[in-house]
Amino acid sequence: MIRLLCLSNGHGEDLNTGLIIDALQKVASEIDVLAMPIAGAGTAYKNRQIPIIGPTQTMPSGGIFYMNPLFFLRDVFSGLILLTWQQLQATLKIAPTCDLILATGDIVVLGLAWLTGRPFCGFIVSTSSYYEGHLKIPALAWACLRSRRCQAVYTRDAFTAQELQGKGITKAKFLGYPIMDAIQPQGLVVTPKDQANSPPLIALFPGSRVPEAAHNLKQLLSLCFGVGSMTPAQFLVALVAVLTPQMLEEISQLEGWHLQLDLKNPHHLRLSKSNVTVHCYYQAFADILQSCDLVWGMAGTAVEQAVGLGKPVLQIPGPGPQFTYRFAEAQNRLLGSSVQTLAPNLDRDEQIQQVGAWVKATWNNPTYLQACQVNGRERVGHSGGSQAIARDLLQQLES
Repeated sequence: MIRLLCLSNGHGEDLNTGLIIDALQKVASEIDVLAMPIAGAGTAYKNRQIPIIGPTQTMPSGGIFYMNPLFFLRDVFSGLILLTWQQLQATLKIAPTCDLILATGDIVVLGLAWLTGRPFCGFIVSTSSYYEGHLKIPALAWACLRSRRCQAVYTRDAFTAQELQGKGITKAKFLGYPIMDAIQPQGLVVTPKDQANSPPLIALFPGSRVPEAAHNLKQLLSLCFGVGSMTPAQFLVALVAVLTPQMLEEISQLEGWHLQLDLKNPHHLRLSKSNVTVHCYYQAFADILQSCDLVWGMAGTAVEQAVGLGKPVLQIPGPGPQFTYRFAEAQNRLLGSSVQTLAPNLDRDEQIQQVGAWVKATWNNPTYLQACQVNGRERVGHSGGSQAIARDLLQQLES
């Protein structure tokens, strides 16, 4: 039996790899797939019943400790060094039984794949020429990518693949971005868009990790009330399972909202305060993303998917540890003109004024809305990346 080992280090990296696995197993169900998620619990693999070969643990930084040295120290005190050592040992033990390794992420997984001595393919989703206008890759990562055992280098955009090829890495290729295959609507959200002059439908993405997502949701609800009180708008929140109804009840009580259950739709809860209503949905991210007009984002992957669909995005930095101003500003450079980022250190009234102004200016600018469509295709691309990368991996496995 052919065996593939998947290494990844981050939520988005796990998601991309999981989607590639889905596509691969549809065309080659006999392939045995194993996984070692370096950061986080590996939920994307667990949901697919992919065996995880070593220990996993969600660290305080969520794997993004490079944004702040203090986050790294918190991870160290939470057992990062021992965890990394155990993951290394598990990978080196199982790698000799694998025909190919797919390393999705940065130098951490590329280096680990290289250390195994096995053939590998690198999917460098955390690297893009768009960040600085040119590639910035650590010397060790360059060495891994140039290794003879590196069979292929997949990129997240065509610009990066072109620059890598220009620097002599001819095996670099852009085959699509798998996360764009994860946004097929399920019909869970019914949006009131029948009227010709209906107000903009604004999607709110608070993130996927607690307690950060709970803090972000409080911040977003404050903006909903402030902006919704002075300009017509409809609000939809995409909730993840870790933000439980009990947590939502606590947040609503603390922030002065009234929470109502929808007896006809178990995925739907309604928050109301004065004349402002916010609709919250579980398991309906794709529906919300596809149906919305504008996005307020406090999450990495969700913002990328929104841009890919041509949606204008306002990024609202929070206290972190993940979606800080530094992270948002870097993502702004990555995703281009579709994204604007709220300035840091604004008080609540200043935030409301600036967010409200953004909603009005964006919604009434058809030229900009059309430009977001073009920019999304260039920076993120269309669907089909999972299938294309899976087909290429299959060729590597069969060669």
